Amino acid sequence: MTVAGIVLAVVLKWPVAKHLRSVVPEDLGDPLLQTWQLGWGAHALLHDPLHVWDSNTFWPLKETLAFSDSLLGYAPLGVLFGDGFGNALLRYNTVFLLAYALSFVGVYALARQLGTSRVAAALAGLGFAYAPWHLAQEGHLQILSAGGIPLALALLARGHGYGRGARTQRPLLVLAGWAVAAWQVTLGFGLGLQFGYLLGVLALVYGGRWLLARRRGTAPSPGPRLLLAEAGGAALFLVVAAAFALPYLHVATGHPESKRTVADLQLFSPPLQGFFVAPADSWLWGARQQGIRDALPFQPEMTLSPGNVLVVLAVAGVVAGTWPRRRRFALGAGAVVLLALAMGTRLAGGSYTYLLLFHHAPGWEGIRTPGRLVVPLTLVLALLAATGVDRLRGPARRGPDATARSALVATAALLLVGIETLGTTPTPPAPALPAALDRASGPLLVLPSDSFHDSWAMYWSTAGFYPIANGSSGFLPRELETLRAGVAGFPDPASVALLQQRGIRRVVLLPAYAAGSSWQGAEAKPIDGLPVRRSVVGEAVVYEVAAAR
Repeated sequence: MTVAGIVLAVVLKWPVAKHLRSVVPEDLGDPLLQTWQLGWGAHALLHDPLHVWDSNTFWPLKETLAFSDSLLGYAPLGVLFGDGFGNALLRYNTVFLLAYALSFVGVYALARQLGTSRVAAALAGLGFAYAPWHLAQEGHLQILSAGGIPLALALLARGHGYGRGARTQRPLLVLAGWAVAAWQVTLGFGLGLQFGYLLGVLALVYGGRWLLARRRGTAPSPGPRLLLAEAGGAALFLVVAAAFALPYLHVATGHPESKRTVADLQLFSPPLQGFFVAPADSWLWGARQQGIRDALPFQPEMTLSPGNVLVVLAVAGVVAGTWPRRRRFALGAGAVVLLALAMGTRLAGGSYTYLLLFHHAPGWEGIRTPGRLVVPLTLVLALLAATGVDRLRGPARRGPDATARSALVATAALLLVGIETLGTTPTPPAPALPAALDRASGPLLVLPSDSFHDSWAMYWSTAGFYPIANGSSGFLPRELETLRAGVAGFPDPASVALLQQRGIRRVVLLPAYAAGSSWQGAEAKPIDGLPVRRSVVGEAVVYEVAAAR
């Protein structure tokens, strides 16, 4: 099934797979930032693992990798691609495809462990990994990277003897499940926080059920190996989560401007109709839902359809699925709760839903996009859809031609879910590396500097990982905001003095990208009397700034 997952990813995302070294999935913003993140993780792991959080960007600030979800869990894989600018896109696009493949395989494994047929498990994997909302999130690798969640749950369920192989406990699989869960957290807290709370809820439910069963005398006694694996695995998860949370806590303390507000939540909270609207890139619904989509105030985070067919099959799963009623109803209730939370402040102002988490649950104050709870919501819907399909296939298995009719029902369900997953992944060509930034020496500043072009500067800096003052993240550090404002008139006495004060020795101006910015025409400004030397390197104008006396 792993091979099938990879083949499916390559087929459905063929424009990316065809040009691994030259194109960027979705757009030239966040994906280039994440290309740098993957490159930095691999570079730091090889050359300076003790200072992995102190990246080469936002110089001279510390722990700058924690300004966004770090994706550090991919660093060991990233090492296989080697160092340098030439491998940066190859690394990113390969991980992009593997993220889809792992989501498919993880849900397939979980659905099979919970007792579905192979075809129903495949449908669940397809519905989860390629739900229509993914088409609006393909610039966010940290959100696409959800496969560790179902895979960890599958391993934990198998290890505890829940589902297939009931009452057969496998301590090594329990340990493996906790290890995968810990790895998922190392990708970032955008999904890691949700997953941590989910594990906490499941632990309470599992522990409560075991205590009740023990009181009745029906609970199996856990062996010492299982207890050791449970304790060791949980400890591993908590230690990894705490170690990764620490730099983020430092950033929150040192940069108050990073704090999320209720106003942020109101901006990003999707209305109910957003969960029935597909992104513009959807093959089936893109044009058909254009009018509804135009009414959404922030489409990129509000086109969150998990797929209409998946929802219908999930409802069938709740009402009459093949799983025990208690499990079906619990999952159905969980889907309702997740939907209410994912609406953020849109449901009764959020006072009794998401704001309870935001104000009172540790970690949630750092999350500004409630709609991304669509990830666990889609997982629940996919599992319910799987048991719903198995129920629909049940009557077809009886009577003459049972096999053919069962196959017809399964094929129809797969096709209907699959059609809704189809869409276009834009693949713009990556911006070429300016000669002036190829193995440059820093600290330097690339102009123009803004949240969009700084992602390019970060991407280009993989050609040496030299220190740069540029940076793009989920918030704008006040130091960078002050620097951008202070050099708006560059080159002039005030901006050069600020650069000297900050210790920035070089400015690389890219006139081709400066149109409409403060630096349009800056290359023609006189530098007489300024302590700078100017030269032209390819398409860039390079300014060497003398040290302050």
